[in-house]
Amino acid sequence: MSRRRRPTTLKSVAAYLGVSTATVSNAFNRPDQLSPSRREEILAAASALGYDGPSNRGRTLRTGRTNIIGVMLSDGLGYSLDDSVASRFLAGIAEVLDASGHHLLLLTGAGRTDRQGPTLNGVADGYLIYGSIPEEGTLALLRHQHQPLVTVDIRLPGLSSVQINHRAAALTIARHALAGGAKRPAVVALRMTLDAPGGRLARQGHWSQPNAVAIERLAGFDQALFEAGFNTADIPLYNVDGNTFEAAAPVIETLLDETSSDLLLCMSDRLALTALSLAEQRGISVPDQLWLTGFDGIAEGQRRRPMLTTIHQDSHAKGVTAARMVIGECLEHDVEQPVWLIYGDTCPPGADVPSS
Repeated sequence: MSRRRRPTTLKSVAAYLGVSTATVSNAFNRPDQLSPSRREEILAAASALGYDGPSNRGRTLRTGRTNIIGVMLSDGLGYSLDDSVASRFLAGIAEVLDASGHHLLLLTGAGRTDRQGPTLNGVADGYLIYGSIPEEGTLALLRHQHQPLVTVDIRLPGLSSVQINHRAAALTIARHALAGGAKRPAVVALRMTLDAPGGRLARQGHWSQPNAVAIERLAGFDQALFEAGFNTADIPLYNVDGNTFEAAAPVIETLLDETSSDLLLCMSDRLALTALSLAEQRGISVPDQLWLTGFDGIAEGQRRRPMLTTIHQDSHAKGVTAARMVIGECLEHDVEQPVWLIYGDTCPPGADVPSS
């Protein structure tokens, strides 16, 4: 009867080479502690003996760290990877984590009440919560963790955050557009709430799960509209439940059919570009017959003609900052990043816009 061979361990490699276990460990985990020749000798011997290095599980048990950062996405993974703003944000995170030796774990819907699964304790060294409508179950689950939590685009009590001033930015671009003398403005909103379908939305309605970012942007639009002499209750508000052409097109087509709006204040560049495409298909000239504004400053809106008038935010820099905060390289508690107005061609120059 053959005897089962015992697996090679760090200790047996050290015994074979006549060195300490710490020296073998350094060859795998702290190469700067050894000369290149010494490290190569140890790695070659380990490979010949069939030893692949310390296990990640063992390292986690010893240090209490996984070198993983989890990113909780309010929207689906496919949607987030396809969305220009979200993908730039994730690229910024990945840049920092790659440089610091961390791994990125993308999580979606971890806290849904219709799912049963393990808690997130010990899964990651920290979490970023990205999106303006995080699920209540997700938030409850994360609040029971002991790892650092950083929110992005939303403020939650007691948690660090990275965001822009959505209200002030929306106020700036709406003031700019309204200074041109629009008479029949309308608002194209991005997912004002989870409990309302796409289409015209009553401003007085009760929204059980409102989108914090959309609420702030609408408040900025409304302040500019009020300053320009409009009764905001009379301004058409159309809700789009996804930041894609497919979700936006039916809603914006309905808006164009039902209203004679001469200015569309859009809460994202994707919504504005959809409106621009549909207007061109209908023979509506932008900006001669219809004015448009966007929000985000994605590259697509700046490469085409007419160039989109929009607010630019640096989503890549937002990801870099959020990642540095969660791994402890940035010690600030709340970071508000700057934005700037891009004077495009989809609305008239207007007048000088006062600072908010």
